Amino acid sequence: YSEIPTKVLYTPVDQAGNDYLRDLGFPGEYPYVRGIAPTMYRSHIWPMSDYAGFGTPKETAERHRYLLAEGNTQMAIACDLPTQLGYDADDPAVEAEVGLIGVSLSSLRDVEEMLAEIPLDKVTIRGSTSSLVLVLWAMYTVAAEKRGYPPGQLRGDAKIDVMDEYLGRGTYIFPPEHSLRLSLDLVEYGLKNIPSLTYQINSYTIHEQGSTVVQDGAYSIATALFYLEEARKRGTIDVGEFAARISHHPAIHTHIFQEAAKSRAMRRLWARLIKERFAPSNPAALRCVIDPNTGGSVLTAQQAEINIVRIALEILAAALGGCTVIAPCSYDEALTIPTKKAVTMSLRAQQIIAYESGVCDTVDPLGGSYYVETLTDEIEKEMEAFIKKIEDRGGMLEVIRSGWLKREVERTAYAKQKALEDGRLVRVGLNKFCVEEDTRFELHRHDPELVKRRKEELRRLRGERDPAAVERALRELEKAARGPENLMPYMQEAVRHYATIGEITGVLKSVFGEYKPARGSL
Repeated sequence: YSEIPTKVLYTPVDQAGNDYLRDLGFPGEYPYVRGIAPTMYRSHIWPMSDYAGFGTPKETAERHRYLLAEGNTQMAIACDLPTQLGYDADDPAVEAEVGLIGVSLSSLRDVEEMLAEIPLDKVTIRGSTSSLVLVLWAMYTVAAEKRGYPPGQLRGDAKIDVMDEYLGRGTYIFPPEHSLRLSLDLVEYGLKNIPSLTYQINSYTIHEQGSTVVQDGAYSIATALFYLEEARKRGTIDVGEFAARISHHPAIHTHIFQEAAKSRAMRRLWARLIKERFAPSNPAALRCVIDPNTGGSVLTAQQAEINIVRIALEILAAALGGCTVIAPCSYDEALTIPTKKAVTMSLRAQQIIAYESGVCDTVDPLGGSYYVETLTDEIEKEMEAFIKKIEDRGGMLEVIRSGWLKREVERTAYAKQKALEDGRLVRVGLNKFCVEEDTRFELHRHDPELVKRRKEELRRLRGERDPAAVERALRELEKAARGPENLMPYMQEAVRHYATIGEITGVLKSVFGEYKPARGSL
């Protein structure tokens, strides 16, 4: 679904006013439309990053070790809802969700078990726990330290963007300004101590919720600009270095040309706006790094195995758009979290496209297409206009608080759903070419004994740790949270003594409070 009209035919007339060097340039050169590196995939095929996590830390570690052995190059960790919301696995309020759609992580001991055999100086760690990103990275750094890896050797991509929690995911905990503080604390710490750490802005959620390609790209850039401005106000963060370490995490859907054009437009708009607003001395700050996931919202529960084709189209769209890392969904995700077979199929789809399709043979193979270049121009223009709407309404925090941005996304989501229902938007197997089927295939099964085992593990942990040291570390964390200090050292001290994620979140709630959504917003 798109609000951008498409002509029957595109000709040189559509590109008559464009200048190659000004508007496109060469790959690896401003304005980076054709790619952020001169030779792109000719030199290095994109890193492959299948998202995985379920059950216990041990089970998740086994899945990731398997994927790494099969050709994955990153460890993208899916956490369960209790972990994302700051609840321990033994909290009665969250029993039904423990380990259900991600791994259950309640303490440093869990993280140590999950990362035990992972070469942390070679494998990039990624995650999606943005409200508690500082807590999780405190756990990662301490677990690494205990294995002999100093912070400077670690590789990672931290999801610092909490704004999407208030728009789509709903896994917010604290009011936005306090979540922002935790994110910038990690940026400040990371720029000084973990030079390979990148900082992820996540527009994936709003595209999956129903936004257009324009809203997807505009949200990502507007949010990144907001974080950069807030970092500049803080005065302790090098904004140019921060900009150079930002990664954008949109969703890629099946419309190959619009999605490829979106990535190209994002790179040009990012380069220009960063240059105009911040004039960074580091040229890497102008390079828009795009690390997407393929879209799960376009997958169907009906005829689920044909989702393999959709995923392949999305991977191809990401590659044609010059994305830096690609993380695909799996064909069974409309039904459950992926099985080992399903996630292997997605990894193989990436490998086939990378090694057999020819997409890596030349840089920006869609460059020069009258259609794609015109789409790129139109999407960039519309993205900049949408960013202006956000800024004219007081900026990112204000459009979150007022509910305006959420309503904009809900408007397009409603229009997309109506188009599906009346058949204007075709989804094969859902509203066209439907069949009655009795296709049976393996689905992931949740372990009914998991909660019992996780409770027992936490009971043992609490019995073995030093309660006085835990209490002291939590008091120091609370004291620091009431002041302006960076909380990372206090988080690290608390997790080092095996304070749990629920205990740490409880301390932060006592200082920051909890977020309540605006009236009139879902």
